[in-house]
Amino acid sequence: MEVILLGAFLFYVGICGVIFNKKSLIHMLMSIELMLLGTNLLLVSFSLLSDDIYGEALAFVVLGTAGAESALGLGLLLIYYIKKGSLQVSIK
Repeated sequence: MEVILLGAFLFYVGICGVIFNKKSLIHMLMSIELMLLGTNLLLVSFSLLSDDIYGEALAFVVLGTAGAESALGLGLLLIYYIKKGSLQVSIK
């Protein structure tokens, strides 16, 4: 039960990070990663509770998606930094 609360808390902190921090792209990407890790923790814990392997298999898919998102996001951040000279986002 504690693992489920921890996964939900990680997901909630990630959502709050995306909603409340809209100036730094790095913080937004870290918050998205935190949401994906919370989702993985919930998938694995529910998979263990229901004695089913599908949640753990889906967690591997989410991990692959998180790795691809990290690589693509860091590449885009590098291009943005080269073009603008800063990683601060101006939201109008």
